[in-house]
Amino acid sequence: MDISDLAKRVSAGERRALARAITLIESGRGDHRVQAGALLAALPQDRQALRIGLSGTPGVGKSTFIESFGMMLIGQGLRVAVLAVDPSSSRSGGSILGDKTRMDLLSREPAAFIRPSPSQTHLGGVARRTREAVRLCEAAEFDVVLIETVGVGQSETVVAEMSDLFLLLLAPAGGDELQGVKRGIMEMADIILVNKADGDLKPAARRTQADYAGALKLLRKRPQDPDGYPCAMAVSALQEDGLAQAWDSMKALVAWRRENGFWDQARATQARYWFEEDVKQRLLAQLQGPEARAALAQLSDQVAAGEVDPSVAAQGFVEGLGR
Repeated sequence: MDISDLAKRVSAGERRALARAITLIESGRGDHRVQAGALLAALPQDRQALRIGLSGTPGVGKSTFIESFGMMLIGQGLRVAVLAVDPSSSRSGGSILGDKTRMDLLSREPAAFIRPSPSQTHLGGVARRTREAVRLCEAAEFDVVLIETVGVGQSETVVAEMSDLFLLLLAPAGGDELQGVKRGIMEMADIILVNKADGDLKPAARRTQADYAGALKLLRKRPQDPDGYPCAMAVSALQEDGLAQAWDSMKALVAWRRENGFWDQARATQARYWFEEDVKQRLLAQLQGPEARAALAQLSDQVAAGEVDPSVAAQGFVEGLGR
């Protein structure tokens, strides 16, 4: 593979080259990891897109929202990339990767790029290489990168470590004020969007919005938020109602953070976080080597037989890795 040529094509915004590059960085093969590192180093470092993380429970309408929201942004002349993380089976290890089927209109837009990826064994709602995929999309000169998480619960906070804005989608009648002050994903959200505010569900959506708006006032104020944020809004992705107002709120928050230095500060903090995570993953990868597995199996048998204390065995094993 000609990494230099691939980098040039990605930088020129070729969608096919971008798809191939993401496939490369998602590979776990040793030679592919070396090529992926060379590719990332060859890409422009000065391009930045607006990274928007998006989470919510299954069935809340994340894909419908992304399509309607993405079409609106494209209508304003922006290029939109969507990185959708699909849950992997704990039994077979497979994923459906069917997010594109719900974004029929957006997937046909030349100014859009949609890439579903399996979560595999990675926790936190995103795939292990999602952050690197975001970098590729930025190098391809996309203006907005939407990162859709698996969507399983209140522990999906990893996406906040790779995004500039974190949106949380909720369903009407999905909770009360007590639910809104729970820690975890709630305190990570910048904007809460109560979706499906249309038809018979509209009154329930308005009540849910009011409940969460009141709950957000009880949370400790974060230094990276101006007055009025985090906020709760009601939208209808199906009827495309409230999307323009939500986009205006996002732009206002981003502009304030840029002016007050929080944008660059957050990007630097995230870079440090992912450096440390990569170091941890590389250390864990050493455990998969034949020598390490043999030593681990031998010590495990000794621990099981009561010949050595587990903490002493663990200390000896770790010290042996450093030799």
